[in-house]
Amino acid sequence: MKHPLTNSRWNAVITNDQSKDGQFFYGVTTTKIFCKPSCHSKVPNKENVVVFKTAAEALAANFRPCKRCQPTGSTTNDLWVEQIKQYLEHNFQHELSLDTIAEDCHGSVSNLQRTFKRLTGTSPTQYLTSIRLAYSQELLRTSDYSIKTIANRCGFNSDTYFNTLFKSHFQQTPLEYRDSHSLR
Repeated sequence: MKHPLTNSRWNAVITNDQSKDGQFFYGVTTTKIFCKPSCHSKVPNKENVVVFKTAAEALAANFRPCKRCQPTGSTTNDLWVEQIKQYLEHNFQHELSLDTIAEDCHGSVSNLQRTFKRLTGTSPTQYLTSIRLAYSQELLRTSDYSIKTIANRCGFNSDTYFNTLFKSHFQQTPLEYRDSHSLR
């Protein structure tokens, strides 16, 4: 059920109004995370905000509780790491620093790195790189895009860095990979 984002509710979100906690929750469609109005996370874009009357309603809409404000009481680290993974899988094409990931996933950089590594065996940046490289392999097999375009579409700022990273992971250049794996 959709609830309107009234000016009063929006004002509560941007001012972190603790008096509105329990009256509604807000979710951010780009991260699929929901919070209490008092949450001190980064202010979302207004057009990405949806309103829920209850935490159960947010959970039923496949939103996950914020690690920072914990709108359902306590958010487990397992659930938080799943949120981070989903965030990375949906945003890998963008420029993502650890600060950005931590801010958007409602945690601190040090806690993000420590918890993610402990539960997955890899760092958030290594996980992000593996997503990007897997997507680059798909594009190399299925498209005629230039290496520079593929690097850009996979979230790498430099095709030189992409080439170096690709070769170190797969022991061949992107062009060599394309030649040996092309579906055409």
